[in-house]
Order: sequence, then C-alpha cells, then structure tokens
Amino acid sequence: NPAALSSQRADSLESSGALELMAASSKRKVTYFHDADTMGSYYYGPGHPMKPHRLAMTHNLILSYHLYRKMEVCRPHLATDEEMLQFHAAEYVDFLRRVTPDNQPDFSKQLQRFTVGDDCPVFDGLYDYCRLYTGGSIDGAMRLNAGTADVAINWAGGLHHAKRSEASGFCYVNDIVLAILELLKVHVRVLYIDIDIHHGDGVEEAFYLTNRVMTLSFHQVGGAFFPGTGHTNDLGAKAGKNYSLNFPLLAGMDDAAYESIFKPVVDKVMEHFQPNAIVLCCGADSLSGDRVGCWNMSIRGHAACLEHVKSFGVPMLVLGGGGYTVRNVSRCWAYETARLTNQPISDTVPWHEYMDYYSPDYKLHVPVSNMENENTREQLEMKKQKLFEALSQLEHAPSTTMQTGQPGTRINPDALQHDSEEEEEEWDLRPHRNRRAHLAEYFDDDDAEGDLLDTDKPGREYEEPPSDDDDGL
Repeated sequence: NPAALSSQRADSLESSGALELMAASSKRKVTYFHDADTMGSYYYGPGHPMKPHRLAMTHNLILSYHLYRKMEVCRPHLATDEEMLQFHAAEYVDFLRRVTPDNQPDFSKQLQRFTVGDDCPVFDGLYDYCRLYTGGSIDGAMRLNAGTADVAINWAGGLHHAKRSEASGFCYVNDIVLAILELLKVHVRVLYIDIDIHHGDGVEEAFYLTNRVMTLSFHQVGGAFFPGTGHTNDLGAKAGKNYSLNFPLLAGMDDAAYESIFKPVVDKVMEHFQPNAIVLCCGADSLSGDRVGCWNMSIRGHAACLEHVKSFGVPMLVLGGGGYTVRNVSRCWAYETARLTNQPISDTVPWHEYMDYYSPDYKLHVPVSNMENENTREQLEMKKQKLFEALSQLEHAPSTTMQTGQPGTRINPDALQHDSEEEEEEWDLRPHRNRRAHLAEYFDDDDAEGDLLDTDKPGREYEEPPSDDDDGL
C-alpha cells in the first residue's frame, strides 16, 4: 500500500528528526567554572546566613557524581578593576580593594556611603572573593560569545542585589550585570531570568532603560520581605518600557503553581523577545526549608525551570544566587548540573568528604513541607495576564539600534543580625533604610536624549539621583 508506506516513511523521518534533536541537545558543550582552592574558604562571619562553603559542598557532589567528566572544568580568572568599572563606580571599586577588617574603622564614611557592614560585612579576602565570583561569570559570557560553550555554569555567581555604588543583600559586585555587558558585545538581545526568591533588583535597575536586555524576575513580596521591589507595574522606562517584567508572589509557592506560571510566561517572552543569549539566576532560597526563604519548591521543581529554559537551545549562562540551607543548596545545584549535562544520577548521595551534611538519609532529594500556598489561581492568572499585556505591546525581536541604560540604585538594606548559626527558618525580613527612588522616577518622558548609554562606552559615568543617605558625607 503506497499510502501506508508513505505514512511509515513520514513517521520514520519524524522519529529520526526527534532523535537528531535529542542527540544535538545531549552534545551541547558545557563549561563549568570553579576555584576549588579558595572559593569555599571565604567566611562572612559568625551567624551570617551567606556561607560560601556551600560552593565547596556543591563542587564535591559534582565530583562524587562524576559530572566533571561531562564538562570542561575551568578555573575562573580574577576580575580586574577595569572589568568591574564597566558597571561599578571607581570610588566604590577602590574602596572594596582597600578596606579590610583591620582598617575598617578608618573607612567609617565610606562604609555608610557604600552600605557595607552588617548584612554586607567586611571580611578577610573580600576583594579577591568579589574578583573570583565575578571573573567566573565574565569568563562564562566570553565562552558563549566565542561559541566554545553552549552552556556556562558559575554557581559562585548570581549576586543580583549589588548596585553601581552600593553593596546590598550580601552582594558587593554585580557579576550578572558585568556578564550581560560582556554578552552584549556579541549578542543583540539578552534575556535575564531570575528564580531566586528575592527580586533581582540590581540587574533590573542596571538595564531599566534598554530594550537590548529583558529582565524577568519571579520573587516573593509582602510585608518587609527584602528588597521590597519588583512590582507588576515596574516595567522599565524610555527605550526599556515593558522590558522589565516582574512576577511578585506570596509565601508557600509550590512546584505545580510555579510551573503553571513559569512555562507560559517564559514561552511568551521567548516568542516576543527572541533573545540571542540567556542568563539564568538559580538562587536556591526558593526551595522548601530554606532558612531565609518561605516557599515550598522541591529540587526537581526548581530544576524543571532550568530545563525548560535549556530546551530552547539558546546559549545560556547559569549562575547561583541565594540559598541559605547549605545542604539543600549543594543538592540542588549538583542535580541541576546533572540536568545541564543530561546525566542521570542516583538519589543516594555517593560517599565524599561532606557526607555528614546529608545525614540521616543521605539522599539527594528531600521532601517538601505541608505549608499552605497563599497564591490563589486567580491571583496568578491575573498577574500572568498583566505580563502578557506588556509583552503584547513590544515589537517582536526589536531592531539592533538599541541602547543600554545604567540607572543608579533603589534600595539600601539595613542591618541584619543573627544570634545563632543554626539553620532555622528565618524569613527574610531585613528592614530597609529610607527608600532611594528609582532613577527612572527622575526622567522626563518627553526627553529620551541623554538617558541612554552607548554600549561602546560602558564605563561612562552617570550622575545618580539625590539620596538622603548622602547627607553629611
């Protein structure tokens, strides 16, 4: 029967095409950046929830699962002052280079000006710590630019709160902004997706005026939850109008609810924006049981977001971020490394140096809690439709005559003090100091001139908006 043979041939071709697609996906080149000698040894101080030790734990799991055999493993370079000055102010970078725990009292005015201290403390090796995690993100962007990697991983990166002249939310240098600026040298459009439980405020502000970078953040809001930004009405300004997208959420977010919004929103963004590269901040504080977060996502649910983004086949830079129950952070990022390399791994944690952290069950995956999800279907649908409305106002795949804006800062965190190092639930209620207005609030909508940054001159200085924090300095 010729018709039957034709149908069989079509089915065979379709099956063959699917296999070829799967094979191409499995052959994607993955590069992993980590400095095993130093990265896990930095210490924010007693009682501080940010523990770089989680990176050593993640790396040891990656080694124990033999995932390193499926990636190119590279030691990141130390970012130079010149590289950091592409975004950060010269006086701020100079301060980070010079301040130490011993001479800290000599920098009292700068500590206040740059909001360093308490939740962003001065600790031994601070400057090299910033250079190291930043260097890994820039290196990853350079690999994507050169086409020598399809996926670049830097779990040490993802410090999304840092501003041009301010430390904020445990973040000093914004490696994400610097990596995106590097990507913009080659790629016309870059999409930034943030699944950390905190709003990616530092990245949003840096690109608030541009249509070359779209920022998409899914995050917790409500009460005094840090940083208190990222509302649905914050959509960007001038050329960047509708290119800053925010999906604020309430406590108890679970896998099913997150999937119901994440996939359709990302699909719509990919359809309208058509990015040439994607940067994904995979903060693990959105997991159930995080000592700072208040969501109820599983490791598999968290990784499903990464896999969905990966499925588009766009060059992707994968970064870490928050995550404060360290044993779950390492579990999550090791599992996501396995998903990025298409390697199945056992739920039983293989024996390694940090085995005791995973007792008593020694399992990779941990159960979620029975906490209530405060997000209703109606609320989620309403917010999703608002983002769809913003996207509908965009031209598909904007032209190449785009510019990149670098606004100033929005929020200054106040002191965060912990009396115990025990990993207990501590929802992130860091109090805020006086709110610093978003730079876009000072713009005249009728005058776009001067509000845009020529991307060929990324080090250009910008005057920041007035701030009450500068009084008396």
